[in-house]
Amino acid sequence: MGKVKVGLVQMSCTADKQANLDKAVAKVREAAAKGAQIVCLQELFTSLYFCDVEDYENFKLAEPIPGPSSEALAKIAGELGIVIIASLFEKRAQGIYHNTTAVLDADGKYIGKYRKMHIPDDPAYYEKFYFTPGDLGYKIFDTRFGRIGVLICWDQWYPEASRITALMGAEILFYPTAIGWAASQDEATNTEQYGAWQTIQRSHAVANGVHVVSVNRVGLEQNGAMKFWGGSFIANPFGTILYQASHDNEEVIVHEIDTRSTDRYRTHWPFLRDRRIDSYQPITKRYIDEEVG
Repeated sequence: MGKVKVGLVQMSCTADKQANLDKAVAKVREAAAKGAQIVCLQELFTSLYFCDVEDYENFKLAEPIPGPSSEALAKIAGELGIVIIASLFEKRAQGIYHNTTAVLDADGKYIGKYRKMHIPDDPAYYEKFYFTPGDLGYKIFDTRFGRIGVLICWDQWYPEASRITALMGAEILFYPTAIGWAASQDEATNTEQYGAWQTIQRSHAVANGVHVVSVNRVGLEQNGAMKFWGGSFIANPFGTILYQASHDNEEVIVHEIDTRSTDRYRTHWPFLRDRRIDSYQPITKRYIDEEVG
């Protein structure tokens, strides 16, 4: 893979699906003009983050993949000669919906999708109401500019997901994301939450010796009750932050990374070499209870 320029599109959204898509296309073009070869959009970028409520009307936002949005972006990818990572609300069949990311290659071809595996259910994040857990397993995508892995938001907190995707050969892990602060929270809580979110992802970079790219949205939503915290970032294979976006502003970031550094980090810090795969069977259990008696 070698050197590759990755583009991150951090933006705010409105209730107008077409306007959001048009804005994303404009920002993808901006990233390409800055030299981006792989551009990642944030989670569910064609809409407001609708999972703050359980409302059957929101299912109307979903579409098939391939479908209108992915096909529009595929044309842009082919025109600009770039890879686009696009997180969308997928309607798979009547009554079956997924939180899904489509990958469009630099020739404009749709090369596959990843369906979010870990589905949260928290106040203002009622995703289990909308999304069926992914059933495609973890995925990698061979693109013109290298082999990439894609995971989505809540997947960020699970080292198993990043480990498996890296073991499959991903050279960069991308995380389209939608996460924010309740407007009523104090600054200390905000700082702690963002720190945990970034730290867990930086740890995936370290443990697996790969670059991690995380792309979040910004702006006030839910009638001002939720501030999406932005802070999109790129970490190198030892967790060093190469770029971090603001918490408040829309940004189009393009940064060159060199995936060849993975070999150096993995050689000098051989975590993969020293894995004891013969001892990991308990990881498949929900919880390990002590024997009684």
